[in-house]
Formats: sequence, structure tokens, C-alpha cells
Amino acid sequence: MRVTMIGAGYVGLVSGACFADFGHVVTCIDKDPAKIAALKAGDIPIFEPGLSEIVANNVRAGRLSFDTDLTEAVRSADAVFIAVGTPSRRGDGHADLSYVHQASREIAAAIEGYTVVVTKSTVPVGTGDAVEAIIREVRPDAAFAVVSNPEFLREGAAIEDFKRPDRIVVGTEDERAAEVMRALYRPLYLNQSPLLITNRRTAELIKYAANAFLATKITFINEIADLCEKVGANVQEVARGIGLDNRIGGKFLHAGPGYGGSCFPKDTLALVKIAQDADSPVRIVETVAAVNEVRKRAMGRKVIAACGGNVAGKTIAILGLTFKPNTDDMREAPSIAIIRTLQDAGAAVRAYDPEGTQQAKAVLENVQYADDVYAAIEGADALAIITEWDAFRALDLDRVKRLLREPVVVDLRNIYPPQDLISRGFTYVSIGRPQRFSMRRDAYEP
Repeated sequence: MRVTMIGAGYVGLVSGACFADFGHVVTCIDKDPAKIAALKAGDIPIFEPGLSEIVANNVRAGRLSFDTDLTEAVRSADAVFIAVGTPSRRGDGHADLSYVHQASREIAAAIEGYTVVVTKSTVPVGTGDAVEAIIREVRPDAAFAVVSNPEFLREGAAIEDFKRPDRIVVGTEDERAAEVMRALYRPLYLNQSPLLITNRRTAELIKYAANAFLATKITFINEIADLCEKVGANVQEVARGIGLDNRIGGKFLHAGPGYGGSCFPKDTLALVKIAQDADSPVRIVETVAAVNEVRKRAMGRKVIAACGGNVAGKTIAILGLTFKPNTDDMREAPSIAIIRTLQDAGAAVRAYDPEGTQQAKAVLENVQYADDVYAAIEGADALAIITEWDAFRALDLDRVKRLLREPVVVDLRNIYPPQDLISRGFTYVSIGRPQRFSMRRDAYEP
């Protein structure tokens, strides 16, 4: 089948490359000439494990191409995907649909013959109706159907998620469109991926509801972690104890500095606005979003407290800047609020991230960036681990202690057993573990 992907960002590029890997012929369209030129030259603008190889293989095979002009690609397509950005609208938090609407107008002008127009972007309930109305207004004669097909890709594991999904959600009541979608995803049937076909508005809401639920799990365990610190419990054991219940599950129960990224912050806020407009407020989601924002700054204060309550004139080494490992995405990353809190308190910050440095430079000021882990640590008054990259999980702790001016480590991802650091004389602070595990060696009770 012939597929056109409008938008060559994270979702569009991953989806387009994977469809091409299935054997479909895919054209990715983007208005940014520099991005398209880079993609044609083999330069991938985002870091996603495995993506560059899939793109290169399918370009070489003639199944994947890139262009700035959608006319010919849309005209010949069986399915046209809208995979443009829907950022939070400045001022009110609603999803900004201007790119979706513009793409719809341009698609309408180009379609020939029966075409399935698929919204892959995360959009509020009712957006499919608006897309259909726009296309119908521009081309009353056109034969088309508008389908919702939300993405469920985790950054850092997007290829695996696309090829071995938990579910594929398709929102349409048009049987001909449903058959096109079944044909597009047919290569997954050997993996028995569940295909859920529902109406369009339900599909649109599924995406928001899923992200809000996962954000709620993260925020819940973070608040339980705070309680654990007060009462002497261990949040990792609490998480395991509740996660073994199949009704709850263990995923997204890892305490940390709060969620970030391109989806959860934006989508929880958009869902709140959708619900308010429908006069059916989602109070739990409202609280989740508010608590998460407060938590990020609180983690900065946690680092300050570990340094005796004063970081003025001190240098803090930061390991990990991206919102999660295996991506270069800095959108809403907890590191941003943490670093700004430290800077507001008078600290100098030296940071290292395996992939996120260039993105971080666009959002953070007055940060010194190191070329490796130990260069970031050398001469610092404390070390804070913010993102759990694999490269940080087995540091030479004796070397870390020698390099630090003061042996203070704040582990905001709980990647180290406390005794490993305490036995070496570190002041060690983690998240939601008993205070006796988070002090100097003389306070440690085995």
C-alpha cells in the first residue's frame, strides 16, 4: 500500500519508517527544508535506538522517501496520516490544532480517488469531526474517510512498541476505511496484536485516558515515596508489594523526580481542558498535573538539603538531563526545574548526558557541560543523578568519592543499593527509602 505521512517529527518518522519496514511504500512530508535535506542525506534529527538503521534500510530499498511537497504523495496515497505537533496552546493549555487544520486543508486540495485520512497526532475529542468538515469544505466532491489512530510509542522503545504493540486503536464507523487500516497493520497479525475498532471520538479519548492513567500511577508512587520517608518505609518494596497484584501491575511504579516528556505533561493538561469544556471535570487528573509540577522543584530543594541547606558558591554535578533514558528529548524534563532551583539558590551546575546535551543547551542557561561522567563529577561539592541512563548504573564509586570535593550523592532514581555508597563513607540520599539508609555510614543500620 502507499502511505503518506504528514510530519516527519518523532511520531511521523518512526511510524513512517516502520510502515516501510512492513513493505508499504511511504513518503514522509515536512515543511522544514533543512529537516528533509538532512533525512535525505541520512541524518536522523532525533535519537531513537534502531531508527537510523530502519530508515537507511528502507530508503535503500526504495520504500521510504522524504519531501517538502505533499501534492504528489497525497494524490497517489491509499492512506494519509496527519502526524504533526499538537503542543499546549499558550495561555490556556488547550491542544493547539493549527497544524492539524492546516494539514487537513492541504490534504483536501491534493486527494484523488478514495483516500483514508488518519489522525495520528494526539488530538482532543471531536478533532476528527473538524478534520472531516475542513476537507469537505475544501473538496465537496472528494471520496474520503477520516480515521483516528492514536500512537502509543514510548520514547527509547518506539520501534519495539510499533512492531509489537499492546493494542492498535482505530476509530471509524466506515467499513471501507476499517479494511484499509486492517491491511496497513496486517503484518502485525502474526504477533496477534489486538486491533480495537471503535468510533472516532472514543479512539481520540482512549489516548488521553491512557496517558492520564499512567501519569497518575507515577504521581501516586511519588507521593507514597514521600510518605515512606516520613514513616520509615521503603517505597521500592511498597511498589513491589502492590505491583504483584495483577489488577495494579508493576509498571510505572518507580519513584522519581516526576514525569516529563512530550506526552504526559501536555496530554494531562489537555484532558483537563477537554473535561472542563464538557462540564465534566477530571479532578484526579487536575491534581496529578499540579502535584507533578510542584515535585520537580521539590527535588531541587532535596539536593540543597543534602548539601546542608546551602549551595551558594558550590558546584553540583548533574548526571542525566533528558526526561528519560534512550532519548535526547528535553521537553518538560525534571532536570530543567531542578537545575533552575539549584541556580536560584546560588549553585553552579556542571552536567553530563549521553545524548541530551545539544537539546539541553536550548532550554538551560549558565550550565557547564562535561564530555563524560567523571569530568562532570570532578571537583563538585555534590552529585545528583536525575536520569537513569545505563551508563550511570555501575559507576566506579571509589573514583567518584576521590573526585568529589564532598562525598554527597543524591540518587533521584534509586539506582544504587544504599549500602554500596554508605559503606564507602558517602552521604547518600535517595527517594522514598528509610532515612537510616540515606545518611552517613555511622547512621547505617544493616
